[in-house]
Amino acid sequence: MPEDLPSPGSRILLKLSGEILAGGNGSGVDRSTVDRYAAALLDCCRAGFRPGVVTGGGNFIRGARMEGTTRWRADYMGMLATVINSLMLQDSIERLGGVARVLSAFPAGPAVEEFSPSRAVDLLDSGCVVLFAGGTGNPFLTTDTAAALRAAQTGCTILLKGTKVDGVYDGDPATSPGARRFDRLTYNRMLELDLRVMDAAAVAVCRDSRLPLVVFDATDPSNILRVLRDPSIGTGIREE
Repeated sequence: MPEDLPSPGSRILLKLSGEILAGGNGSGVDRSTVDRYAAALLDCCRAGFRPGVVTGGGNFIRGARMEGTTRWRADYMGMLATVINSLMLQDSIERLGGVARVLSAFPAGPAVEEFSPSRAVDLLDSGCVVLFAGGTGNPFLTTDTAAALRAAQTGCTILLKGTKVDGVYDGDPATSPGARRFDRLTYNRMLELDLRVMDAAAVAVCRDSRLPLVVFDATDPSNILRVLRDPSIGTGIREE
């Protein structure tokens, strides 16, 4: 995707799963792991990029999987989890000498600001790392959809989805050794193959906004800056 290579000064959006921030603990947040991602985001800033971040909340709770809990309540619990993750990242970024703000679509008290696209753009362009918390503020929508929306609303040139594998496969590479990795895809093809990289609502936002997406291995935080310079280390997805 050389034509999609973002240039310094570009706004970018990174989606990280909550599980990644847990490190090897499986749940909660691991301070040393969060510090490593904070340092990687500051490396992106020093390289001239304007990063925004959406995290999942799966290291604390996965709304859709809370058996026995009313779905919309479980989803609100998940939104609160993303606030915790964002505040942890903000704390690490600031302790490392950077500037970060948490903008939340979900009311969470004086520790966060209410999300607005214009405020987010101003902060990003000032060199601040913007942490988008609270999902979309609505139940039944995933943080993937939130990431796609925030990227579109703030004029990001690319959406990076950090996962535990180096791209999109036609099967689970952990359980299917013969799974084939895709170098490139279109959004329509991804839906046709039912690859489930993102939910359909997130795909629709990306496709309709003509927003390029790269799915890459984010278990190594240094890959965040690397994929901005070389998207081929992941799977590039765009609508032709």
